[in-house]
Amino acid sequence: LGGDEATGKAVLRDVVNATIGFEQLAAEMGKPGKSLHRMLGPHGNPNTANFFAILQVLQKKTGVKLTVKAA
Repeated sequence: LGGDEATGKAVLRDVVNATIGFEQLAAEMGKPGKSLHRMLGPHGNPNTANFFAILQVLQKKTGVKLTVKAA
């Protein structure tokens, strides 16, 4: 996404909505659903720990594994 954080959060929000939903994500993370909505909203700013926790839950629940490689 080339540093486009707004698009990155929008895509992540869409993935959550299309797969497990915010309520299940909130339950898995032990965080309020509204807090997660705000984090991934246009003005949200998820910290690194929350970002990776979201990815971990999504990977576990969807069976999709994220791999990062150097270009």
